[in-house]
Amino acid sequence: MQKITRRTGIKGAIGAMAATGLTEGAARRTAPSGKPGIKFALMNGSEPSHVTRVGKQIGVDYAISGVSGVLSRTERSNYEAALAKVKADFASSGVTVAGVESHPVPAEKIKLGIDGRDEEIENYISAIRALSNVGIPVLCYNFMAGLSWYRTTTTAKGRGGALVTVFDNKEAVKQGLTKWGEISEDKMWDNISYFLKAVIPEAQKANIKMALHPDDPPLSPLRGIGRIVTSAKNYRRIMDMAPSPVNGITFCQANFVAMGEDVEALAKEWLKQKKIFFVHFRDIRGNREYIEETFHDEGSTDMARMLEVYHQNGFDGPLRPDHAPTLDGAANDKPGYALEGKVFAIGYFKGIMQGKNLPYA
Repeated sequence: MQKITRRTGIKGAIGAMAATGLTEGAARRTAPSGKPGIKFALMNGSEPSHVTRVGKQIGVDYAISGVSGVLSRTERSNYEAALAKVKADFASSGVTVAGVESHPVPAEKIKLGIDGRDEEIENYISAIRALSNVGIPVLCYNFMAGLSWYRTTTTAKGRGGALVTVFDNKEAVKQGLTKWGEISEDKMWDNISYFLKAVIPEAQKANIKMALHPDDPPLSPLRGIGRIVTSAKNYRRIMDMAPSPVNGITFCQANFVAMGEDVEALAKEWLKQKKIFFVHFRDIRGNREYIEETFHDEGSTDMARMLEVYHQNGFDGPLRPDHAPTLDGAANDKPGYALEGKVFAIGYFKGIMQGKNLPYA
């Protein structure tokens, strides 16, 4: 049997596309009844923008919205009205909000386990209920205390001089502790248990899918702060803490690569369990100690095969490109999020899907 690599997978996709003469519409019409297939999405703010408009122009009909800024300025009793406006504003641009990302409300006290976390949890539960009432089904969150996703440089030179982000733990160690000092992994386990036991039952009542993102990088400690969402084993422990069909995963592929996990086998396992609610589809070179982000077509993962795996195992949730290099001439003020790299990524994804006659929305 021929070993499937990224090159052979893409070659097969291109060959199939040429043989069938598929159009985008034809690929979409192959979706099973009631199952539109993978929903390609782009990260947006809380209202339509240039990203939304370009997304529509390249055929992206779904948005992942960041709403924490809006809800942090809104009384709890008005969360539903605020989220209804977010959803309606995107709908007026022909875009469906498939989920929200990066916590719907401030949550740093929850993650740090400090005074004020109970109020943040009450806000969180109110936001979950409001998301349910307006029909936004997925909530992507993380449990990275003190530091969010973290890189030691955002201007490394990638292919053709494109700017890519890099994490080098040797450099991170030199930067020393953060203002939070040392936080143990045991403390982080206590913090996430406290959160999950309060929130997951309410999310289940509301039918909101809680999609936990891996720590990025998946390394512990990071500048003295314990990280626990760093392995498949730890994910299983987290899901066992609060067993529920809504306690699941944002499958950020590149982080699982950095962990050294078998990404394909892991995706199959969790898709069969219906635990993957959202996919961040990006790639890297390296491991948890040294990570270099790449274009989607040049990293260490067989991306064409992974799209097949998602389809074959019934995934029909949102998938977004996540981080991408910054191309020549583009602003690098939001490293990993310059739009030009996302346009390349979406075209790459669609070429694979159409070449393999896989449905998408």
